[in-house]
Amino acid sequence: MNFKPILIVPGEKKSIFFEIFFKSIKSKKIISPIVLICSKKILNREIKKYKFKKKIETVVLNKSFKKKFLKEKIYLVDIKDKNSKTYVRDCFNIAFKMIRKGFSNKLLNGPVNKSKTLNKKYLGITEYVAKHFKQKKFAMLIYNDNLSVCPITTHLPLKSVSKKITKKLIVEKAIVVNNFFKDFLGFKPRIGVTGLNPHCESILNYNEDNKIVLPAINSIRKKINIRGPIPSDTIFLKNNRKNFDVIIGMYHDQVLTPIKTLYEYDAINITLGLPFLRVTPDHGPNEKMVGKNISNPTSLIRAISFLDKK
Repeated sequence: MNFKPILIVPGEKKSIFFEIFFKSIKSKKIISPIVLICSKKILNREIKKYKFKKKIETVVLNKSFKKKFLKEKIYLVDIKDKNSKTYVRDCFNIAFKMIRKGFSNKLLNGPVNKSKTLNKKYLGITEYVAKHFKQKKFAMLIYNDNLSVCPITTHLPLKSVSKKITKKLIVEKAIVVNNFFKDFLGFKPRIGVTGLNPHCESILNYNEDNKIVLPAINSIRKKINIRGPIPSDTIFLKNNRKNFDVIIGMYHDQVLTPIKTLYEYDAINITLGLPFLRVTPDHGPNEKMVGKNISNPTSLIRAISFLDKK
């Protein structure tokens, strides 16, 4: 196992992250050192609120590269909260710097408010991180041990989806997914691809499933184990989904709605195609639940455990 530190950017100042983080640490033994990258003031406030007892050691960034980090320990790189509007991005920038210097190859971030933190410049954190590492071929994978899903387009308005679906994009995403399973998980995945239209049919003369999706699949069928297009209203039926390790869909809710219905919090979001592992819990900040101490930590436990084993 690789016991390099797991870098954690907690995300928004107002979220359920620390609640579920403390629950995760209490319920699951993590071997890799953990380095929180956030405001010490905010962290101390949350520690007091949730009565977290485990010691957290503060380290100075310019010295941290020479420091020996111990297994099962938690450390903090203190980010001064000088500018509330850029705080989360400041935390990410420090994490990116540490990764580029080879300090770690494992990054986990807590939930982020996309419209506030990303200023509508990126569709999501997947695109934000990929852009900072100049990666053009990447993918969002919602991963579960039994079944994973990958949307071709992510947080895109539905009316814009059909304009973005191309043969090239489908092929790129499928290859990125296939390579991840081979390189990181050790096996070639069985990939199913949904169509764009209901039942893969269209009343219009132009049918994207025949003109784009099918040719994309046929072009790589000899290289990877892939089938489709398959109607999205039946591919997730029990006897159908058991034939696949990954289902690739054309848009976000087409595949995330069924995977969350099937597994709820038991899935994690992994960005594929990066020169390091980046994961996040498969849910948002959930501001309405802040302070109630009733949030489910399962997704975060899975995310930390995944990185701990890599």
